[in-house]
Amino acid sequence: MNNFLAHTDEIRSDMLSSIGLTSIEDLYKQVPVKFENFRMSAPLSELETQKKIKAISKRNKTEYISFLGGGVYNKFIPAAVNYVAQRFEFLTAYTPYQPEISQGTLQIIYEYQTMISRLTGMDIANASMYDGGSACAEAVLMAHRINRGKYNKALVSNGLNPEYKDVIKTYTWAQGIDVEWFDKLPTETTDAFCVLVQYPDYYGEVELPNKPDVTFIVCANLSALSIITPPKEADIVVGDIQPLGIPMNFGGPHAGYMACKEAYMRQMPGRLVGRTVDADGEQAFTLTIQTREQHIKREKATSNICSNQSLIALSATLYLSLVGEKGFREIGIMSANNAHKLSELLSEKGIKTLNTNFFNEFVIEVPDSFSFLKKLKDKNILGGIKLDNNRILVCATEMNSEEDIISYADAI
Repeated sequence: MNNFLAHTDEIRSDMLSSIGLTSIEDLYKQVPVKFENFRMSAPLSELETQKKIKAISKRNKTEYISFLGGGVYNKFIPAAVNYVAQRFEFLTAYTPYQPEISQGTLQIIYEYQTMISRLTGMDIANASMYDGGSACAEAVLMAHRINRGKYNKALVSNGLNPEYKDVIKTYTWAQGIDVEWFDKLPTETTDAFCVLVQYPDYYGEVELPNKPDVTFIVCANLSALSIITPPKEADIVVGDIQPLGIPMNFGGPHAGYMACKEAYMRQMPGRLVGRTVDADGEQAFTLTIQTREQHIKREKATSNICSNQSLIALSATLYLSLVGEKGFREIGIMSANNAHKLSELLSEKGIKTLNTNFFNEFVIEVPDSFSFLKKLKDKNILGGIKLDNNRILVCATEMNSEEDIISYADAI
């Protein structure tokens, strides 16, 4: 039997032509035939290798005070989160598809769904998404299905995380959906099928417009919802669960969440876990809705490119269980207090905060963003995210002590 080849000669020729080449050989000409002056060291034992790698790793500078945010946050994670999540019963590459999988895994997902619903003020939540960006994009496609293609334009705020915006562009391009970006929500929205805003927005501003007359999607920071009003007027609420006990990990892996009104439940992508009773009358959990092509006809699937991140959802559930409702609110208050204190100290130094209402992230205006951040980095402080030549996005969490905040102000 011949091996299956995905590309025909004609397809390969078209692909090469699109990048200005004529053959596969041309494609690989950029690969060096030989490496000049390349010498490998003599073989090392395992012990010698470990010592050498550790010596090299010590050259990395890792002891920075972080004031970075923009969607990935430095949060305190109780030790028990990783201890439980990394037990072999949970730590597996297997994705839960079948309804008869482990009751423990199903119960964890059910509790996760319940917690997300309570935090967002929505009726129901799914078993998680890939990340915040794909959750936003899937929400736009979900809104398009809800409105049965009545209109083909989505209104999306420019205050959305830039990475999320890129994902939305890719998803909507493939579906032939038009996206109109706005700074201020237009008064007239009747020619669109949805409005998507971030709350607080990427720049830290806490402002939620009045509910429009179309499907309303809110990308919300769950950490902020500990002390600010949940977006209960929304139809769909999405975002990333990284602030809930997930390490920063150089940007991933993370997981997204999606919650909505019960009326839209069957348009939600992914899967949901439900609670019932078994034949003996005992509590039991099962996958109740699965709208992927593995389970239903492909053309009726809500999404064929989403999956739940059950292990990360487990970590989020453990985190919320350990800190509790009161502790979660206290963490939010600590983060907000630290951010506002830093803003006040910077103001005393002549550094203007551009926000009028913020949770734990804010934008400052400086003469030169590059030199400002470099000066801080030389003092082992990661001072924020450069937005342009004069604006920097700064974030404070419960991990920033009073000494850290004073050090930031003194370093400038």
